[in-house]
This record gives sequence, structure tokens and C-alpha cells, in this order.
Amino acid sequence: MTKILTPNATPSEKFHDATAAVDRLTELYVQATTFLRDQFSAAMESTPSGVRIRAYYPEVRFRTSSYAHVDSRLSFGHVSSPGTFSATITRPDLFRNYLIQQIGLLIENHDQPVIICASDTPIPVHFAVTGESAINIPQDGAADFTLRDIFDVPDLSTTNDDIVNGTFSPVNDERPLAPFTAQRVDYSLARLAHYTATDPEHFQCHVLFTNYQFYVTEFEDFARTQLNDPESGYTSFVSTGNVEITDGDTLIPDTPKTPQMPTYHLKRADGSGITLVNIGVGPSNAKTATDHIAVLRPHAWLMVGHCAGLRNTQALGDFVLAHAYLREDHVLDDDLPVWVPIPALAEIQIALEKAVAQVTQLEGYELKRIMRTGTVATIDNRNWELRDQSGPVQRLSQSRSIALDMESATIAANGYRFRVPYGTLLCVSDKPLHGELKLPGMASDFYKTQVSRHLMIGIRAMELVRGTPLERIHSRKLRSFDETAFL
Repeated sequence: MTKILTPNATPSEKFHDATAAVDRLTELYVQATTFLRDQFSAAMESTPSGVRIRAYYPEVRFRTSSYAHVDSRLSFGHVSSPGTFSATITRPDLFRNYLIQQIGLLIENHDQPVIICASDTPIPVHFAVTGESAINIPQDGAADFTLRDIFDVPDLSTTNDDIVNGTFSPVNDERPLAPFTAQRVDYSLARLAHYTATDPEHFQCHVLFTNYQFYVTEFEDFARTQLNDPESGYTSFVSTGNVEITDGDTLIPDTPKTPQMPTYHLKRADGSGITLVNIGVGPSNAKTATDHIAVLRPHAWLMVGHCAGLRNTQALGDFVLAHAYLREDHVLDDDLPVWVPIPALAEIQIALEKAVAQVTQLEGYELKRIMRTGTVATIDNRNWELRDQSGPVQRLSQSRSIALDMESATIAANGYRFRVPYGTLLCVSDKPLHGELKLPGMASDFYKTQVSRHLMIGIRAMELVRGTPLERIHSRKLRSFDETAFL
């Protein structure tokens, strides 16, 4: 029989104070990951035999026997019925403020303690050594022993989106406390570093997505201006490769290899800054980025990209504020059926419209000259114009779509699925149904001016969202009748 070597067992402990509870989570996590790293380093020096090395994620548990009535205006911070609830936790250092807030609300709303203990979910050794540049996990066959015979490795059969998709089946009547398990979070943290070439620690809680490189240059210029303004509240700017500057005049070296989704962060001390992700073109990239960023529990994400205008009255450079979505991207059909409506979120819509008005200095009826509100269609075929147009065009007409792109509905739908507030403001870059294709020389001076304004509108909208209380941004529209207590 194989001997299992684990850290010294620690008893479970009740906490009425959220900060103390998170301190305990951190202690257990550090103990477990330090044990795994030390044992792995030792194993690489001397091949172990007859032993399995294992450490467990820490866990938050909560029990209540009451149908206590809570503030009905809150969409989070409480459980809906009596029972036992739990969540495995990873990286409590990264999620410290989030965990203190969510655990604190749970204790306050139910007047019950949380229980902190080790879970029965093993930590894969790959995730335990993340961030330790001196430690590398060898490929199969590169070490003197088979890795999975000694250590736990990532298991995709238990790394899934069952909780957020509403398909989770409780075990022993124990229900989830958070939308993601620790393994799912660790998986996404690793993928984020790979795809964006920046560490998860740099991500801010307001995220802008774009599909146009021009916005990256504009974002960096804006960031430099803010860093040179001591009153701005922004503390640093992070470029790909984790290059961080705190002075707007500091040069950033060229990145030797451009990542798949270059990402940039204009940071504030409390994490309420702005992250810009250039997801490129296509719904697959949009889904990939949002699948992983969602585990960071951002307060909002917005799409600020280019689109095809579908109305003859639109001009290049006009803005489109999405109020509804026609989903023909297909990448989320298995997770979120197309019959699920994706509602507009009032707080986000108002912030976007205010931002357009403030940046363009147009208000009320005059704003309609450059912005339309309506349905945005998202399609998965970039060259749809080259096929028989009768089907697509008829659907675009029947849906009253005013614009078409390849990312917006995916980002909004994944926001809905992951309970992350979302919105879309696009800029018309061509009008394929009206003979204005996206070709060199087509851009007017008005279009160029509007493009330069577009990113500033997205930034301003995020600043407006930042000033809105969290409980109002995280709308009840995003929550079902049987939700996790944690956002």
C-alpha cells in the first residue's frame, strides 16, 4: 500500500471576523504549497519510492439552519436557504480583498461564523510552483520518475464550469459557496499569464476589450499622461512581459515575442484601475479571454471595438451602443443556449451614454447624430459577405440589427454567464451592405477623429462605473434564484 505524505493536519476553526478568516486561509495555503514545493525539489534530487506526496487546498465552509431574511436589494453576500455550503480557495494573497468582502457579508447577513479548514481536494503540483521561476515541472519522461505516480497533477475532469452553468450536482447536499472551484481558478490564472504575457496580479477590476491595435497606442499615451498627474490616482502602467513603469516618461523596451492577446494595465493602489486586452479578431478569442479573466471577479468589462454599420444613415466613425445581441458566434452554444436572453444592464448603459456625451460634448437629441442604440449581431464568419447573403441579411433585418462584429455578443454572453457586468460600445469602420468596405483610403477625417475619441469614452465609462456602489453594478439581473453567496 502506497504511503501518503501530507503536511501536518490542522483542526478546523470557526471565525466571526472575515480578516482573521482570510489570514487563516493564507496560512493553510502557504503551508500546503510550501510543502509541495519542498517535496518536489527533494524528489528531483532523489527519486522517491513507495510514497505519494499530497497537500490540499484550504476551504471556507458555512452552515445555516435558518431562512433568514436579508436585504432584498442585494444580489450577493447571502445564501438563499438552510444548508451546508463550501468553496475551495487558491491564492488567498491575490484574492485577499475579495475574500474579506465576501466572507464579511456572509457573516454579517446571517450572523453565523465561517469555518476554515483543509479541504479534501488535492493541489496539483503544477499550480503549487506557479511563480517560482527556479522550479520547472519536467515533461513526461524527463524526470527519473513518473510525475503523476508521486504528485497530483491537473485533472480536467474536475476543472469545469458546472457551477456558473447551473449544471452542478450537490454531493451529500453540500452546495457551492463561490462560482469557481480552486482548481478552475488556478487553471485560468495559468492560462492568463500565457495568453496575455502579464501576471494575474496586475489585472484591474475594470476591463476593456478591443479588436484594434490602434487602441493600445492610445491607451499607453493616456496612461503616461495619468502617471505624470499626481492627482490622477493611477500608480503605474504595466505592459506585456510584466514591464511596469511609474513615471510617464520612462521608455518601455520592445517585447521580443508578442503574446496572443497583448494586455496592458493602468493600475490603482486598490486594484480599481483599468486593464485593456487586445483580443484580436473572432469569437473564439473573445471566449478564451473572458473564460479566464472571469475568475478574477472583475466589476465590469466592456467591448470597445470596430464593427460594420448596417444602416445607410450611419457614417464611418459613428458609435453603436448595444442594447441587445443577435448571437451567431456559436462558441457558447453548449454553455449558454441561444434562447437565453442577454439583457442590457441599466447602470452600464447609462455610464456608456454619459461617457459619450462627456467626451463628444453632445447631449440629448444631438447625440443621435453620431450614436445609435440597438441590436448588435455577432457572427463567426469574417467573410460572410462572400457567401449567399439572402439568409444572413434577412436575419439581420428581422432582428433590427444596426451593427455586426465578431466579438461583442460573445463578451456580453460570457459576462452574463459568469455574472460579470458587461456592455458594448462600437465604432463603425465599414458599411458592407452599402458599398463601403473596409479598404485602404476609406477612412474619413471624421472617422479618424472618432476612433481617437472611442477609447477615451471607454475609459471614461469605466471611471463612472468605478464611482458606482458595487451592489448597484452587480445587478440582480445577473443572478438566478439559487445563487452562490460570493460574487
